[in-house]
Amino acid sequence: MAAEHSILNARAEAWLTEYRRGHTEALGPLVEQTRRPLFGFILNMTEGRGDAEEIFQETWYRTLRHVDRVDGRRVMSWLFRVAHNLIVDRARRKKPMESLNQTAQDEAPGRTALEDRLPAPGLSPAGETAGRDLGHRLRQAIGQLPPEQREVFLLRVEGDVPFREIAEMQDVSINTALARMQYALAKLRNELREEYAVWAEG
Repeated sequence: MAAEHSILNARAEAWLTEYRRGHTEALGPLVEQTRRPLFGFILNMTEGRGDAEEIFQETWYRTLRHVDRVDGRRVMSWLFRVAHNLIVDRARRKKPMESLNQTAQDEAPGRTALEDRLPAPGLSPAGETAGRDLGHRLRQAIGQLPPEQREVFLLRVEGDVPFREIAEMQDVSINTALARMQYALAKLRNELREEYAVWAEG
């Protein structure tokens, strides 16, 4: 997973460099390559696709406004930080934490890339079905995590954001960010124990 994000960051840096040189056609592949992890994170932290699309677009608008300040080697971290700030601002304007407490509940296409990693080649039909069920339960379980734990989990798993930067985003110590990740993992393991066992047997 880390290697995948390293490749993505390298490509993003190259496209960003081209965009800064005035090659506006580089913006298209830059946005599309970063869309899956970034949009997946936003979608899992908001109320639905409408809100997620708005925040995704605003994230890119603000990034391009300050494109000269973006560290080309850490494009993804920059994008996740901007998205995090927009999500927090939107939550404050609505009922307290409401938009953060209702995520990952609907079945919108492309909700998260997490379940895509579950069904493995060579599984029996029953195993593939169990894998899809596990993916569905995973989305539900993520949605039931406390907002702070959910965000740490998604930033780390979807965005490969370093814990130091996650801690800065949440204005907590690194130890607190690490603890939130551990609590999230423990809760997910507990919630998905039976489903995972069925999938592993398939």
